[in-house]
Amino acid sequence: MYANKNDVIVVGAGIVGLAIAHELAKRNLAVTVVDKGEPAGECSGGNAGALSYHSFAPLALPGVLSGAIKMMCNPKGPLYVPPLYFPFAASWLFQFVKSAEPARVYKTAESLEWLLHHAPRDHKELATDVGFAQQMRQTGQLHLYPSEVSLAKDAFAWALKSQLGMRMQKLDRKSIREIERDVSPDYVVGLLLPDDHWLRDPLAYARAIADAARLRGVAFERASVTTLESNALNWVVRAGDRVFSATHVVLASGAWSNVLLRSVGLSVPLETQRGYHLHVPQSDTHLSRTIVLADRKVFITPMESGLRIAGTVEFGGTQRPGNERRATLLEHHARAGLPSLNTTRGATTWMGHRPCMPDSMPVLGQAPDRKNLWLAFGHGHLGLTGSAPTAKIIADCVTGRPPQRDQLGRFSAARFGKPAVQEA
Repeated sequence: MYANKNDVIVVGAGIVGLAIAHELAKRNLAVTVVDKGEPAGECSGGNAGALSYHSFAPLALPGVLSGAIKMMCNPKGPLYVPPLYFPFAASWLFQFVKSAEPARVYKTAESLEWLLHHAPRDHKELATDVGFAQQMRQTGQLHLYPSEVSLAKDAFAWALKSQLGMRMQKLDRKSIREIERDVSPDYVVGLLLPDDHWLRDPLAYARAIADAARLRGVAFERASVTTLESNALNWVVRAGDRVFSATHVVLASGAWSNVLLRSVGLSVPLETQRGYHLHVPQSDTHLSRTIVLADRKVFITPMESGLRIAGTVEFGGTQRPGNERRATLLEHHARAGLPSLNTTRGATTWMGHRPCMPDSMPVLGQAPDRKNLWLAFGHGHLGLTGSAPTAKIIADCVTGRPPQRDQLGRFSAARFGKPAVQEA
């Protein structure tokens, strides 16, 4: 049977979908959010909590191929592709390497800067709206390196970010010690990004957005959406024997978005990068900001309930079980940067699916040739950071006030044509 007709149905209750629903409700639209699970049940609750406003540089940079193959074959490395999954990931990896061409990297960085330019303002506004402003910290983000040689390996990315307006302060070992006394003496060079923020509890932030959206009249439905359909009057969202209808549909289902996109005859090269975290509820280690062990690709954030250690990337699709060894490997990496870390007091592990595009740019805007179907997924490692500005962009589109068309057009699903993507 049909549920009541809405102005907008948002498919997906992750941080991106929640932020969009809240923003649409602020603009007096009738909104229903449909998801198979509770709000923020996936990566939105398990991420590192870092608001990385200046992550303009894409993951694929010039020269990526030289070290990528070795890295992908190393089960203990920061990017691992299990041998049996290579056939499924091959097409995505090929496009990933192609996106590392210098001209494309600069264009991608400019596009991501456009997307994230107002993220600090948008998150402050959103956090204030939902009563979470006090849980947002402004002590910056500290990237640590064991040597100048190690830092030099990332010189291209830092130069690119600086060129696009990022502020940073270079720290020596003494300066690192003054602000983060528990960091290992093995880390002798640091880059402090003073303008970046972090959250003391990303799950609580997402749930606060959901609660605020409910107060504004947003309805939440637990249902597994299987297909999207359109007719002359509206869009129909089918979830088993339940059917919802709306004038507009926003597809924000993260790593599962491509399955639903196929139901309207479209496809994009979306791949899930399985991210892990180790959460240490009690530790004698003190941190006052998010630190990044840059040589190990590990983020460590001091949260309200303990230290969140996040990182490592593993391909493997959405159906395969998590690899506990990947999660416990984080302890080894974290101890390299925090020798006093104590993980004996109830540490827990987690795995979630980051929705990643090969060019590091999310898919935003109207679905090609599908009026009133709006796409908002594929944010990769920047779902939390990109959620608030994405909400503004999609709400502007739905209400007929699209942002700069030339800029938004760079995020269109049409940039990939209509490639077929294999499912594992």
